Amino acid sequence: MTEFASADKGFSLISNRKLLTLYNTMLTCRRIAQKAGSKHKNTSPAEPIFGHEAAAVGAAINLTAQDTVAPALWPEAALKTINPAASVAASFPLAAQKALAEKNPQQITLIFSSRKRTSQSSWLKTLALAADHNLPILFISLDTGTSSIDVEALRLKRKDYALPHINVDGNDVVAVYRVASEAITHARNGHGPTLIDCQLSASGDPIDNMQKYLIGKGVHPAEFA
Repeated sequence: MTEFASADKGFSLISNRKLLTLYNTMLTCRRIAQKAGSKHKNTSPAEPIFGHEAAAVGAAINLTAQDTVAPALWPEAALKTINPAASVAASFPLAAQKALAEKNPQQITLIFSSRKRTSQSSWLKTLALAADHNLPILFISLDTGTSSIDVEALRLKRKDYALPHINVDGNDVVAVYRVASEAITHARNGHGPTLIDCQLSASGDPIDNMQKYLIGKGVHPAEFA
């Protein structure tokens, strides 16, 4: 369930408890990334995870046991840390085919892209499939690989439906959480898929950003670690 503070604490503000859950979950994912990176000394620390914690945690943390996540090279341990309830698909084509077969708006499918996938025809075909059949799928692009031209082509594919395409700061877990929560509600209400383009920047670390945000609200993360 989406968790917001009561009106006397401000309009539509996420509760401090939920904010701390988002922060601590990102910390755990970062530790998993660092551990995975130590096993592969010739590569960067688990590139699909490291620095993408805000996008993954913000998007997946509110899924339920009936929902499915299709990762982009993410270890299942990281996904289970974020949300132990949701099931993990072996691949995004299988996840999409399952969504097509069931066509149940109460069963959300969350598909993450990788850096290379957003330019692949299979990714674009899956977007088109979801748009054509109004499937309850959230597409999370972890970089800027999906061009506006590709999205516009999907908009023109069906005159009566335009695939929502939302840009969000992928280093801001609160922003991703808000957008993903709205997109999940949108899908559960039978309105179909959404593409969330998480704009990532090397200059901003999602965990540092969240720590500063919490301190600015008077919540000190170290006290709750």
